[in-house]
Amino acid sequence: MLVSSGTRNDKWRMSSASQQIVNEGVEFIPMKLTRVEPILIRTPLKLDDARPQAGGAPKNDVHTVLVKVETDEGVTGWGEAFSNAGWQSTCTAIAQIIAPRVVGRDPSQIAQIQADLHRSLYNTGRSGPTVFAISGLDIALWDIAAKRAGLPLYKLLGGSARATLPAYASLLRYGDAVVVERKTREAIDRGYRYIKLHENRTDIVRAAKKVCGDHVPLMVDCSCPWTVDEAIAMAHEWSDMKLAWIEEPIYPPDDHGGLARLRRTSRTPIAAGENVSNFMEFKRLFEVGAVGIAQPSITKIGGVTEMRKIFALGEANGVIVVPHSPYFGPGLLASIHVCAASAREIPIERYYCDFTETPFGDQIIPKNGDFAVPQGAGLGQDPDLDLIERMRVT
Repeated sequence: MLVSSGTRNDKWRMSSASQQIVNEGVEFIPMKLTRVEPILIRTPLKLDDARPQAGGAPKNDVHTVLVKVETDEGVTGWGEAFSNAGWQSTCTAIAQIIAPRVVGRDPSQIAQIQADLHRSLYNTGRSGPTVFAISGLDIALWDIAAKRAGLPLYKLLGGSARATLPAYASLLRYGDAVVVERKTREAIDRGYRYIKLHENRTDIVRAAKKVCGDHVPLMVDCSCPWTVDEAIAMAHEWSDMKLAWIEEPIYPPDDHGGLARLRRTSRTPIAAGENVSNFMEFKRLFEVGAVGIAQPSITKIGGVTEMRKIFALGEANGVIVVPHSPYFGPGLLASIHVCAASAREIPIERYYCDFTETPFGDQIIPKNGDFAVPQGAGLGQDPDLDLIERMRVT
C-alpha cells in the first residue's frame, strides 16, 4: 500500500517504530495479517474391497487441518497443520494461541514471526499441537510471500532445473500379504517407480518385494513397533531383501541412541524423523549418527522456514533428507516446492489412495509416477472454496 508521506528526503530511511520505508516522498505501509483461521475438512477415500487401517481401526477418510491466513490487501495464504487424531488440539492452538499473537503483524517478516513464536511459546512444548500450528501458519506466510512476488514458491526459494519430481507410492496399512502384493503391482502399473509399505510382518514385506524385484526400490515404514533388540533382529531377518530403507522401527521414536545402535549393526539404511518436531532434536539425531535418511514433516517441524534449516543441517552432516509428506493439500504442495529448490532430486511421498473429489484438484495427483512442480504463484493451487465448505467439519 502506498501513501504520501509529505517528505522531500531523497534517501532511504527506516523507522524502527513504524517499519515504514520512505523514499522520494512515498511511504510504504506494510501489509498486515487480519485473520488466522483453522479449518478442518474431511475427505472420504475412494475404496475398493481392500480396507486400510489406522491405529487398528478402519480408515475411510482423511482429515486435514487447513490454516487460512488473510491480509488487509486481500492476499490470502493457505497452510496445513498436522492433525491426525489430535485435530481438536491443533485447531485450538491455531485459534487461541497463534492467531492472537500474529494478527496485525507484517506477513513478510516470516523469520521474525517464526522466532518470536518459538521463543514465547517454548513452555507450551517444543513439539505437538503448538508447533503444528506454527507450521501451518508458516506455510501460509510463504504462500503469501510468493503470491506477492508473482512467483511459484520454489522460485522464491532458489529455483529449480526440474519440471517434475518422482513420487513414491506410500501404501496404506492393510495387514494382508495378498492385498499388499496386489496394491504394489497396481501402483507400479500406474507408473510409480518407488514403493513404501506401512507394515511390519515379514510375509507381507516379502510379498511386496516379490513384485518390486530388483528394479523398484522398496521402503518399509514400521511405525515404531519394536525394542532396539527386536529391531536389530528384524533388520537382520530382512537384510537379504536389500530394502531401500527401514523407517521408524523403534519405540519410543525419540530413542536416538537406540536408533544409532541399530544403524551400526544394520545392512539396510535406517530412516526416521517424522516424529521429530524441532531443529535441535534433528541436530541431536545427526550428532549420534542415528539415521542415514532424515524425514522431517513440514506440517510438524515448523513449516517451510524450519524445513529449509533441516535440509542445510542434513547436508552439513552427510545425511540425506527425504521429507515425510503423506498430505493432500498445502503440506504436500509446500514439500514439493522445498524439494524442487534442492540441488538433488528428491522423491516425494504420496499416500497411495484415491478420492472422488479433492479441494486441491489435479495438483496433488502424480501423473505416471511424477509430480509436476507447481507453476502458479505461491503454492500454485488454492483450494476450491465450495468444496471446502461442503467437506468442512469445523
